[in-house]
Amino acid sequence: MSTVTFDTLKYVEALKNGGVPENQARAQSEALKEVLNTEVATKHDIKELELKIDTRFEKIQGEFTLVKWMIGFNLAMSVSILFKIFS
Repeated sequence: MSTVTFDTLKYVEALKNGGVPENQARAQSEALKEVLNTEVATKHDIKELELKIDTRFEKIQGEFTLVKWMIGFNLAMSVSILFKIFS
């Protein structure tokens, strides 16, 4: 995650030069600073997350394949035992 550097004094001065009262300029500056200081996901962060999700999905898919084979084997064993009992 990355953060953005923000010069609040320069922003306040620009707003004051534009006709905004100083107290409003300071309030806007603080509000914007809070928004900008929240964590922002970059494209790299998103790609990294997608890679982790893909890796976990592949692991789960492998485990499901194993479970399918185990169920199939158990079913085959059960059928062969029943066939031997009733034949």
